[in-house]
Amino acid sequence: MSKISKTQAILTAKCPQCREGNLFEGSKMSFKNLSAINHECKVCKANLMPEPDFYYGAMYISYAFSVALVITALVALNVLIQKPALWMYLSSVFIGNILLLPLMLRYSKVLYLYLASKLKYRGF
Repeated sequence: MSKISKTQAILTAKCPQCREGNLFEGSKMSFKNLSAINHECKVCKANLMPEPDFYYGAMYISYAFSVALVITALVALNVLIQKPALWMYLSSVFIGNILLLPLMLRYSKVLYLYLASKLKYRGF
């Protein structure tokens, strides 16, 4: 039986049903196989691909992450620099998106799986 809370399971990208199996292969910051999710949990054999194209809805969450990044970068630049130039805005948003792309893609899928799927936690 898993003693991981739901929040910990989301942050560590674990299966929503058993909270033990990994949703992704490899490192969280890997640019290789950015969005390849396991088809089934290796621990409880839960189907992590409920239907074809299930994760298209995760694009909305990924978009929200990108908007939050843009707003954060703009506010940070305005607070730290008195009159930032346009290239500062553009470069900070571009570099931030490139660096955080693996995390945003993966966690958008994790959140979508937890919010939209019918998988519920079963503490064996």
